[in-house]
Amino acid sequence: MSSKLTLRQQQVLDCIRDSQADTGMAPTRAEIAERMGFQSKNAASDHLRALERKGYIRLHSDRSRGIQLLESALGDEDELPVVGKVAAGTPIEAVENVQRTVPVPRGLFRQRPTYLLKVQGDSMIDAGIFDGDLIAVRKSETARSGEIVVARIGEEVTVKTLRLNKSDATLLPANEDYEPIQVPADQLIIEGVFVGLIRDPNSH
Repeated sequence: MSSKLTLRQQQVLDCIRDSQADTGMAPTRAEIAERMGFQSKNAASDHLRALERKGYIRLHSDRSRGIQLLESALGDEDELPVVGKVAAGTPIEAVENVQRTVPVPRGLFRQRPTYLLKVQGDSMIDAGIFDGDLIAVRKSETARSGEIVVARIGEEVTVKTLRLNKSDATLLPANEDYEPIQVPADQLIIEGVFVGLIRDPNSH
């Protein structure tokens, strides 16, 4: 059972919730310190540890933005399917691709996701998306330039930032070790749009 929060702790929790709703990701300690007017990141860390002790968040110290909101900080939940490695040629949400379901609080993201995708590889690490992370995806066949998308190219499904050009599209990685992928507009299939990041509770 989570215990009562001080006013300051409640404000820090609201700050985390707002960031998660707006950007799909938890804030960094520096961002919390800046928004709350703290003199240092240590003040933010103290409040985060208190929130963890009281059962509202879990801290993953090995990751940037490693703040996970727990059920007590949120409301009702939806059970969303976790899609693992996508079998060639099958729809992304096909039964054979679903590994398990995970409860996701309804208020966690501004847009309600349709499914979760387990990320494979490190091509998006500079966007804070790591190998083994779960990303929340809203099923959509269209996306705007600049959005992080789940795209299908031939038999492969990939997570990249979309840049739309006049006659084609570029899928941009967030890791300088990888090259952008040029795709003719008529060959690009959008499977969904990234709405947020969930640290996979089973991967640590």
